[in-house]
Amino acid sequence: MTKAYAIGLITIKDEEKWMEYRNKVSATLEPWGGIIMFRGRLSSVLSGNHKHTDTVVIKFPSLKALEDWHSSPQYQSIVPLRQLAANVDLLAYEE
Repeated sequence: MTKAYAIGLITIKDEEKWMEYRNKVSATLEPWGGIIMFRGRLSSVLSGNHKHTDTVVIKFPSLKALEDWHSSPQYQSIVPLRQLAANVDLLAYEE
């Protein structure tokens, strides 16, 4: 089975709301086997252009699991909070 990754490219607008959102995400991942592999803040752009300041990488057992997580009522219920807290480009990749 091919693994899949959700990559979030993030620019935080409201730190307090962002922390509230982050604290709620983990519970939405568990039913789909999602694991946060990396969270970090940009140190520098070595080449090209990059507009975001933060990144998250979440590993899933399959692309279907990733897509099911993203469309789940549990995750969708916190999307409005995410939108208030940050500008996020969320991408799906297969390994």
